[in-house]
Amino acid sequence: QLQLVESGGGLVQPGGSLRVSCAASGFTLDYYAIGWFRQAPGKEREGVSCISSSDGSTYYADSVKGRFTISRDNAKNTVYLQMNSLKPEDTAVYYCAAGRFYYLTVQAMCVIGTNPRQYDYWGQGTQVTVSS
Repeated sequence: QLQLVESGGGLVQPGGSLRVSCAASGFTLDYYAIGWFRQAPGKEREGVSCISSSDGSTYYADSVKGRFTISRDNAKNTVYLQMNSLKPEDTAVYYCAAGRFYYLTVQAMCVIGTNPRQYDYWGQGTQVTVSS
């Protein structure tokens, strides 16, 4: 079965850290760009961070730049999102997605991912709650 599975979400206090993981099964992530997206209640899905398949270039939304780090471990077929200095406004369900794109910048991969049809695979999501 071809799927992505997120893990690592949870409840954390403001200023804390979490690392969420996105593991693929049934296919290899080597040739896929990976995006992390989030959706809070009553808000539209937002592209948080993306990483390309070709050269590992990355993109971060302004709201998370300097606090979040995306990385991929192709040997483990897993992509990570390290989240530091978390804020209450980071509370959302976080989704990872895999897609194959040509001639798109890594920023564009994040922008178009707000339309779920643009990516081939989506995980089920993991809840991240930042609260004291």
